[in-house]
This record gives sequence, structure tokens and C-alpha cells, in this order.
Amino acid sequence: MCNTKMCILDEVKVCDGCGECLKCDLDPNKICDNCMKCINSEGAAFRAIQITGVELADAENASGS
Repeated sequence: MCNTKMCILDEVKVCDGCGECLKCDLDPNKICDNCMKCINSEGAAFRAIQITGVELADAENASGS
């Protein structure tokens, strides 16, 4: 089984760890810290978070071993 992780910003690119997906939408010089200012901002055309998947820990990691 292949464990290749795909880029969440470009579905045809393999993740190369560039960190672009971690940048703040309001301040590209900042790493996102989940402050939610992008969701709560005034004048936003829409407010939504797209969930494309849920990652679950495997049984070995979930048990704390």
C-alpha cells in the first residue's frame, strides 16, 4: 500500500512539505493558529470551512502504545 500524501491545495501534486497550506488566509506571513478571524471577519462574501476528509489514528496509536 502506498502512503504518499497528496497536497491539499493541488490535488495532482504530491505533498513536498512546502507549508503553503499552513499559512493564514488573512496574513500570508503568519502560520495559521486557528484564531478563526478569517471566519468571523466582517464583509466576508461567505463563511464556510470545507471538510474534505477525516483522519483517524490507527488502532496502535489510538491506544497510546
